[in-house]
Amino acid sequence: MKKIYALLACLAWVVTLFSQNDPAAKKVLDAVGAKVKSAKGITASCSLNSFTSKGKPNGTKTISLLMKAEKYLLKQGKTEIVCDGQNVYTYDGDKTITKAAVDETSQTLNPQKLLSGTYDKDFTYKLVSSAGTNFEIEMKPIDARKNFQKINLFIDKVKNTFSKARILDKSNNITELKVLTINLNSAIPESNFIFNKGKYPKDVEILD
Repeated sequence: MKKIYALLACLAWVVTLFSQNDPAAKKVLDAVGAKVKSAKGITASCSLNSFTSKGKPNGTKTISLLMKAEKYLLKQGKTEIVCDGQNVYTYDGDKTITKAAVDETSQTLNPQKLLSGTYDKDFTYKLVSSAGTNFEIEMKPIDARKNFQKINLFIDKVKNTFSKARILDKSNNITELKVLTINLNSAIPESNFIFNKGKYPKDVEILD
């Protein structure tokens, strides 16, 4: 789950790297960002496939997502992550909930960052392919402390929405996140993004 979530180098280095960004890629990402920002509420289902550094399949999971602005609810089996815009609560599906401020989770990829198309502060990027139905954009983190090497994003040319991401981690393992369904006009009650300890087992422990 940490691989689905949302830290900078010195200013001079950032300015230098920004100059390397591809204007064609930025145009695509800006279009995605504009669509996400104007969304009433986002509901999506995704498949998560992982592969070892040698290319061996390492399992498939199904994920559901609710998102509104900076808030989101991510579920996979019994595990879930709730973000109320200020704090992120991660339930391990058993007896532990980890609480962290949003800023403290910025080493990882969160859904809002992955879907928003606004990457200037965190990545350098370039358009590597426009063949077929998707644009493919390669992104590399500016901050070397990130827990992944690069992300290849696939953007639907017609819908201007995120369709797939391929994430290469520091150990050369690959995680592929594919959007199965997505609705940008969902009416989502705010209660979905409010952490409620009562919905979890009585003996659950909260760590912060």
